[in-house]
Order: sequence, then C-alpha cells, then structure tokens
Amino acid sequence: MKYPSLEWLTEFERSRGMRSPGYDRSIEYFKRFETRSKHARLMPIGKTPQGRILYCLIAASGREFTPIKAKASRKAVVLVQNGIHAGEIEGKDACMLLLRDILITKERSHLLDNVILLVIPVLNADGHERTSEFNRPNQNGPEEMGWRTNSRNLNLNRDFMKADAPETRAFLSLFQEWTPDFFIDNHATNGADYQYHVTYALEKNANIDARLGEWGQRSFLPNVLSSVEREGFLTAPYIQFKEDTVDSGIIEPPALPRFSTGYTAAQNRLGLLVETHSLKPFENRVRSTYAMNYAALEYINKHHKHLKRLNAAADSAASKLKELEISFTLSDKSTPFDFKALQAIYHNSSITGYDVPHYSRTPVNQIIPYFGEVQTTKKISLPKAYVIPVQCEDILAVLDLHGIAYSRMKKRQTLTVVQYGFGDYRFSPRPYEGRQGVNVTCFRTEKRVAFDAGTAVVRTDQRTNRVLVHLLEPESPDSFVSWGFFNAFFERKEYAEAYILEPIALKMLKDDPELQQEFTARLKDEKFRNDPAARLDFFYTRSPYFDSAERKYPIYRVE
Repeated sequence: MKYPSLEWLTEFERSRGMRSPGYDRSIEYFKRFETRSKHARLMPIGKTPQGRILYCLIAASGREFTPIKAKASRKAVVLVQNGIHAGEIEGKDACMLLLRDILITKERSHLLDNVILLVIPVLNADGHERTSEFNRPNQNGPEEMGWRTNSRNLNLNRDFMKADAPETRAFLSLFQEWTPDFFIDNHATNGADYQYHVTYALEKNANIDARLGEWGQRSFLPNVLSSVEREGFLTAPYIQFKEDTVDSGIIEPPALPRFSTGYTAAQNRLGLLVETHSLKPFENRVRSTYAMNYAALEYINKHHKHLKRLNAAADSAASKLKELEISFTLSDKSTPFDFKALQAIYHNSSITGYDVPHYSRTPVNQIIPYFGEVQTTKKISLPKAYVIPVQCEDILAVLDLHGIAYSRMKKRQTLTVVQYGFGDYRFSPRPYEGRQGVNVTCFRTEKRVAFDAGTAVVRTDQRTNRVLVHLLEPESPDSFVSWGFFNAFFERKEYAEAYILEPIALKMLKDDPELQQEFTARLKDEKFRNDPAARLDFFYTRSPYFDSAERKYPIYRVE
C-alpha cells in the first residue's frame, strides 16, 4: 500500500483511530479532492434545518460530472451515503481513505474505469455537529461522536417515503437526478456483542425485482464477502434477534421503503447496508467499512455491464407490473445458523430485577434458528392510473421528489373511478417520526366523479410503480394515509343534535322496513343498545345529511 504524504493524513489516522473530524474540517478534506484532482468535483445538494450545506463528491475518470455525461459513458453509477445516523460516522472516514487511494495516491484508481462514484460525506450534518462523548453509551469511539437524529429530531432513515426532512429531500433530488445503479449505506449497529466485525443486508424478497435480488445473493455478495474476509474481517447478515435473546434466533425481514435500502429496492436498485458493530474499536470499524466498500466497488467495476442490464430490465418490468406485494411477515419456519457469539455471563441485576448479560472476549459458536422465509400479507392489483384532485396538490411535491411522473387534466372531466372508504382504523398511541400514523382497512366503491382542470393523473406504466403504489395505496405501511397525511378525513365536521335527528330517524324507520330490521338486530348488542350516541349515529350515517367525504380517501383509482 502506498503511504500518503503528511498533508493527506486524515484526522482518523493522525489520532491513531481515536477521532473523527468535525463537519467543516471534513468538508475541507473533501474539497481538497476537487482542487487537487481533475477527476473530482464537490457539489452542494441541499441545506440542513440549521443552515449547513450538504455535499456530494463525484469521482469520475472521464470527468462525467453530470447525469447526462454519466449516462452517455455507460459506466455504473454508485452512490455511497454516510452519516445518516451521524453518531455512526465510520463511513465518512473510510470514504476519505478510499477516495484518497483512488484520486491522490491512485492505488485504487482502477475502480473508476467502469464506475462513476458519488459520495455523500455526511447526510445528517446537524446531527454530526451535536457532538459529545456521551451520545452513544454502547459505542467504542471515536472520542466524540454525533447524534442519531437531525436537528428536528427526525430519524432520516425512516423518512425516505414521506420526505419530511430537508436532508431527505436533498437525497431524493440527487437520487432522481442521477438514478444510480447501486447504493451503499454505511452504519454501525449496537445490541448484543458477537465476533463479527461487519454485518450486511441486501434486499432479496418480493420488495425488489427478482432477477436483481438473485444476482445480489448469488453473485455479488459471495464475492464481496470473501474479499472482506480475506482482509481479516468476520461478516454475517445484519443481526436482528427475534426476541431479546440470542437463543430466540435471528430474523431477516424485507426492509420497508421508509428505510434507505428498502427505498432503493422500490426504485429497482440494489442497496447494500453496511453495519459495523459499535462495540468494536473505531479503527476496526473504519477499516472494515473500507474493506466492504472497496470490495463492492471492485465487483461492480468488473461487472458493470451486467448490473446495468439487470437495472434496465428491472425498470422495464416495474413499468408493466399488474400487482404488487406491499406488506410481509416472516413464517415460523427456521433453518440452523452457526452464530459466532461471544460468551455471555448472566447475573441478576439489583437495578433491573432481571438477569443482565455481560459479554466476555471468549469466542463461542452457537447454533441458533434463522428466520428468513417471507410471506406476503397484502397484495395490491395496480389500476391503470390514480387521480389526485387539485385540493391534494401538496402531495404532488413529494411525488416529484420520487421521480413519479403525472399529467394534468386540461379541462373538467367526469370519470368512472373507484374510491376507498376507511373501515376499521387505529391511530398510533404516540407520534412516530413527527407524525400521528394510522393503520386502516379499506373497502372500495365505484362511482362517477367530476374532476376540475388541473387534476393530476398518475399512470401506472412507469419505472417508479413500486414507489407510487406504496405511497398511494392506503393500506401500505408507508402510504400517505399510514403516515398521517390524510388524518383530517377521519374527523367528523358536522353533526345533528338528538332532538333534531330523532323525528328524522323515526320517519326513516317508517319508510324503510329493511332499515327497521337492521336496527332491531343491532339492538340485540348490549353495548350498542346502551349507547345513545351510537344509536343516533346509526341513523345519522344513513341519512342524506351525513358528510359523504367522511372516512373517504380523496385519491381515486381508474381501473
């Protein structure tokens, strides 16, 4: 390995793996790539809530610094994201070293032969600057580290669909502008301690194009992981325990599109989640992150043509989708997994009242169950189009961020459409990521509706079908409805007092024997019988005075 000159030593190296530089000093280092190499350009991509400028560095041997030039080059575009959780910052320092080896010492310059590399140094810059030695009690360095959320207390790695944060909107704009061929998201995980230095996830189930998922599992991962392990780092799938204990086994569910790699899967792209372990020394985490990123780039550089063909086929297949799985569960079926654990000693805690593990440095292999069989719990048939009335204009800005195309009606039109009604629903007991979410079941009604000029029509013959269906179908876990964008439509805005409605109800019973029969049957339910408001509501909701828009989704399907 070529040793860099002193001016190119990073803060990480100068401190012997103990420190990571602040945001301004980090960006200064990335700016030097642009000033010292004709193959690098640093461009602003947005601003944080506290006004910090976010950047992306483009490294391209042919100076393909625009999406148009990148497309013409036929090279693979790889986007690397660091610091979305700014306390987990090893990706930034690893990318400093890797870019130096590519652009300055040129030891790894061959990686740009068939790859255009986009690197976001830190996505959560405000969280990066909320530094303290106490931010992550279960992390072994650096001496000071950033914070998990942004300055509005949003976890950016839950925001990829709803796009509430300016940092997320900056990312999405970059993603749509470049439409990268592969994505890498660098993190550090915590939880139980074990022998592995770096864990990973790569989507492979029905939430991604089948051929892409197969290539990722059968070709990409085996080669990348063997390369990383040759460097001395133990690897394993991202460790999520089924319950609180190792004995319960590990699970590997599909990632929802609110997460980075679930989102790229919905965009018909593979996203590699890199998760070092927070209890490993910071130096080890940086080096293992470097190894994983380098191995991924090395493999893509050699197989860029095949990856781009798979991506083009995935985009084409997505534009022709007739149905889409939107929610999943894991079955109870498991397979044995040889887990490289660290021996844990349990003692009864006077603080918690329960047994608490203390991890030793003694390695021990343990056979535990692995749960990875995925079952679809909800599948949606795609309509020909969705119709978004002018009063819902605000969500079109989110569709724009996701690269979802739509047209507008030039004149008033009446269409036969299907509208969802909200049946059973349950609001989350507390806010989640700044929103009051709702879980809902729906029923469908066909009707004729007149739409004003300017109404948006979103056709389902586009490469972004997976994203648009997840956003617009109410029962999707990451829909606009689920995230609380349409909570007002669950509220009652008009009502009738009992003394007004009672004579109307009596006349309804007299005029409608079937209604009389239905009401009599409902009275057999003691809870209903003893609830005057429920009895009144029975008639109000069936009367011509009831608000026809209550609990109705204001976005329509054209079948």
